[in-house]
Amino acid sequence: MKESDLYLPLKRFLETRGYEVKGEVHDCDVLARRNNEEAIVVELKLSLNLDVVLQAVARLALTSQVYIGIPSDCRTLKRKKKRIVKLLRMLGIGLITINTGNKEGDVKVLLVPDKYKPRKSKHRQERMLREFVTRVGDPNIGGASNRKGLMTAYRQKVISIAHFLEKEGPTKSSDITRELAEPKTWDILYRNVYGWFDRVSRGVYKISSRGKQEIAQWK
Repeated sequence: MKESDLYLPLKRFLETRGYEVKGEVHDCDVLARRNNEEAIVVELKLSLNLDVVLQAVARLALTSQVYIGIPSDCRTLKRKKKRIVKLLRMLGIGLITINTGNKEGDVKVLLVPDKYKPRKSKHRQERMLREFVTRVGDPNIGGASNRKGLMTAYRQKVISIAHFLEKEGPTKSSDITRELAEPKTWDILYRNVYGWFDRVSRGVYKISSRGKQEIAQWK
């Protein structure tokens, strides 16, 4: 398949909707206009990549109605459709898929260009800021591998309790709460997310063998 194979099915699709269509006008693969409406520009590509996105962004200087036209069987779109549509929506770029497998062609408009107004998640925003405020210091290097996990504010609290138990031995959760001034001590011990604690008796905990081994990795 060539990029030019996408042109005629798209041209027929637009013409049936009243547009006059011409190809290769001032570096635009497809230029279409209906009456006195704003012109439509479509950049044709066989695959979705950074080059075609940059081309489409450049065409926004000519018109706000810019689309990317790709084959309907584009692998990148199939694998990452949700993220691709979100990116193009943010950029104000439309997306059209073209199926050249039949004589008439099958054209679908997946996204119409529009001003992007992101919907903010107040819950996620609050979680992010709470983590920023409660995390002690800056223990993680941005962009580094996190295969062993990140140092979070929660993990810092667990490590603090584990170090206390390693030093003091089996202790009541209420005593740990008082000594470390950590109100979530009982919840952390009870949930035991990392398996670092063993319950000795009611309300009394000690550090587990796994905890002794793994806290050494979190200096």
